[in-house]
Amino acid sequence: MEKELRNNRPTKTGLVVSAGKMEKTIVVAVVSSSKHPLYKKVVKKTNKFKVHDEKQEAGIGDTVEIMETRHLSKDKYYRLVRIVEKAK
Repeated sequence: MEKELRNNRPTKTGLVVSAGKMEKTIVVAVVSSSKHPLYKKVVKKTNKFKVHDEKQEAGIGDTVEIMETRHLSKDKYYRLVRIVEKAK
């Protein structure tokens, strides 16, 4: 039962913009696009999330998948699920 709920948590895919400056923490930028309600132009919005990376395996430029979790610190409430693509 609990395993099913854990898999239902929201996941996002983003790009690692900072790694190695904090222990077991990376910063991931997630870009979302939506139409402006009045002008109908597509607007990009970037959110940065601090993500828990237990094994410190992600590097700058990697595309990663993150999952929402309980608060691990003041502003860290996502954890690394997997690395989708390593940076070249």
